[in-house]
Amino acid sequence: MKIKEKLQQFTKEGRGLLATNFYNLETLHGVLRAAADLNEPLILQLTQSSIDYMGLETAVVLGRTGLKEFGVEGWIHLDHGGSVELAQKCLDAGFDSVMIDGSELPFEENIKITKEVVKRAKSYGAHVEAELGYVAKLGQSHDQQGFTQPQQAKSFVEETGIDALAVAIGTAHGFYRQEPELQLELLSDIAKITPATLVLHGGSGVPAQQLQAAISRGICKVNLATEIKNIFMKTLQEELRNNEEIDLRKVFPKATAEITHLVKGKLLTVKNEKQ
Repeated sequence: MKIKEKLQQFTKEGRGLLATNFYNLETLHGVLRAAADLNEPLILQLTQSSIDYMGLETAVVLGRTGLKEFGVEGWIHLDHGGSVELAQKCLDAGFDSVMIDGSELPFEENIKITKEVVKRAKSYGAHVEAELGYVAKLGQSHDQQGFTQPQQAKSFVEETGIDALAVAIGTAHGFYRQEPELQLELLSDIAKITPATLVLHGGSGVPAQQLQAAISRGICKVNLATEIKNIFMKTLQEELRNNEEIDLRKVFPKATAEITHLVKGKLLTVKNEKQ
């Protein structure tokens, strides 16, 4: 099933689809083991920095091979693509979905760059995500607010032809200094008049109850990145504190297992079933 069809299906069912970033073999296997154990689908995401680190072709082969070996239904997605050129490279490399992030551009420029990516993606049968509003990136202020407005979201989706829209409703990338308060009524208003799949960025650190409330009000794709990096590195740091082991194959598995435990919890949360 194509990613667009899966997202549409899950939106109708009132459940979410988890999208996890991966950074190397260990983080990839950590998230895939969780999905395989629970028999849940998963979107694998790559950012520009991860592509630069692993290499585009290597990263795609890792993702595709991992999905096949673990028997997981999944797709590969470009997260926060900053240019048409990068989106094109990812389309050529066989990505199922690409995000073009023009959220920091003026509204009309965001529309222009997004329309160009939608045009290019069409011949590949690829899914396109864009962002509207202010979702603080790493290093940016969490105090600034720029919530997505329903009518503007409707116009943006209609003019660009995108499949999915990342909305600003109170989340941010990275860690929160205090518990976020999602604008759930605003989300409901957006969902009522916006035909695109709705995406929640900054899913790390959002309480399960709020995630489920957002999914019940229209969010389908839920992004998870910061918590994956954090638990992997914190576990390694603890393991290496008083450890002279030099065989990484003996050190990495515990950190990978912690990712699996984390992602299992997130998968159960976004499934949004009554326990």
